[in-house]
Amino acid sequence: MIMDGTSAALRRRAVLNNAGWCDAVCRAHGLSPRYEGEGLWLSTVRTPPLYPDAVTLDASVPARSVLLPVDTDSPGCSVKDSFAALDLAGDGFEVLFEAQWIHRPAGAPVPAAGPSAPQWSEVRDAVELAAWEAAWAGEEDTGLFRPSLLGGDSTFLAGRAGGRIVAGAVAHTAAGAVGVSNLFTCDGADADAAWAGALSAIAARHPDLPVVGYEHGEDLDTALRNGFTAVGPLRVWLRAAGG
Repeated sequence: MIMDGTSAALRRRAVLNNAGWCDAVCRAHGLSPRYEGEGLWLSTVRTPPLYPDAVTLDASVPARSVLLPVDTDSPGCSVKDSFAALDLAGDGFEVLFEAQWIHRPAGAPVPAAGPSAPQWSEVRDAVELAAWEAAWAGEEDTGLFRPSLLGGDSTFLAGRAGGRIVAGAVAHTAAGAVGVSNLFTCDGADADAAWAGALSAIAARHPDLPVVGYEHGEDLDTALRNGFTAVGPLRVWLRAAGG
C-alpha cells in the first residue's frame, strides 16, 4: 500500500502530465489554453469534444477561480476536478464520471504478451493517424486528433493483427512521466494483451520514466492487473442541460 504522502506526489505528477496532454490537444486545434499559476489549467474557448475546459492542479483551488474564466454559457462545459475536491452542483454541473489516477513505476516488469498478441508500432503520418482514429472511434472519422500531435512529446501507438489496427493507445511525455490514455481494443482484441503491448512499447521508448493516467470501471481493473496502483480519485463535471 502506498503511503499518503507518496500517493499525493504520484497523483500530482499524473495530474500535471494529463494537463499537458489536454494542452497539446487544444493547441493542435488552434486554441490558446493557459496555466493560472500552479493551481489551474484552462481554456477560455470551448475545448474539443471529450476534453475539459479546466483541470485543477491543486486541491485547494476554489470553484469560483475555476469557473470564472471558462465559458459556462455555451453547451458542453466540463471541469476535470483532479482531486475530487469541488462541489459544482450548485453551479449547474453534474458529475459525468468518477475515476482513479493510476501510477506504474519505471522499470516495473512488463506483462508478457502471448504469441498471437498484436504487433505494436508508432503511427507515423496523417494517413495512419486517420486509420488509428477510425479504429478508436468505431470506424468514425472524428477529426479529434490532428496530425500536428505526431512526434514531439506525443506518440500514438497501434497494435496490429493481420495488418489491421485492433488496439491502440496514446503516450504523452510531460512532468517526468509518460501518460497513457485513449487505450482501446476492437475486433475482439484482448484488453489485457493490449495493456501488455502498449506498456512494452512505452518501456522500450522511455525505460526510465513512470507511466501514469486515469481509468474507471473495468478499464481500471485491467490497469491494476497490469501493474498499476490507484493513487487518488478524480471527478469530471459537466454543465447540465439548462444548468
